[in-house]
Amino acid sequence: MLALVKKPRIEISIQGEHAEELLDWIKKKFEVNILSSEIGDSIPIEETNFWKEMQSNRIGNLLAGARLKAGLTQAQLAEKLNVRQNMISDYERGKRRLSLSMSKRIAKILNIKVDRLA
Repeated sequence: MLALVKKPRIEISIQGEHAEELLDWIKKKFEVNILSSEIGDSIPIEETNFWKEMQSNRIGNLLAGARLKAGLTQAQLAEKLNVRQNMISDYERGKRRLSLSMSKRIAKILNIKVDRLA
C-alpha cells in the first residue's frame, strides 16, 4: 500500500499483516490519501490530486517550505520584512502574487536563490 500524508508531506509504503491497523492509527492524526492499495501497483504522481493541488500554488508552497526550513513563523518573516503577517499568508496561499522586489527581499532573508520564487 502506498499512502501520502499531506501535512507534514510524507510518502510511506506499508506492507505486512498489520498495514491497515497502522494506517488507521496514522489517519487519526493526519490527512491521508491512498495512492495505491495493490503491491506493485503504481500511479504517476502527476495524476494525483495532491500533485495538481501543489502545482496550482507552486510559488506559495515553495515559500512556505523555505520559511519552515529557515525555522520562521509567518509572523517572524513578516516582522523581518516589515509587512503584516496576513500578507505572508496570502503569498503562501496564492491569494497574492509576489513582486520581483518582494521576492528578492524574501530570498535574502530565507537565504535562497530568488529564482526559486520567480
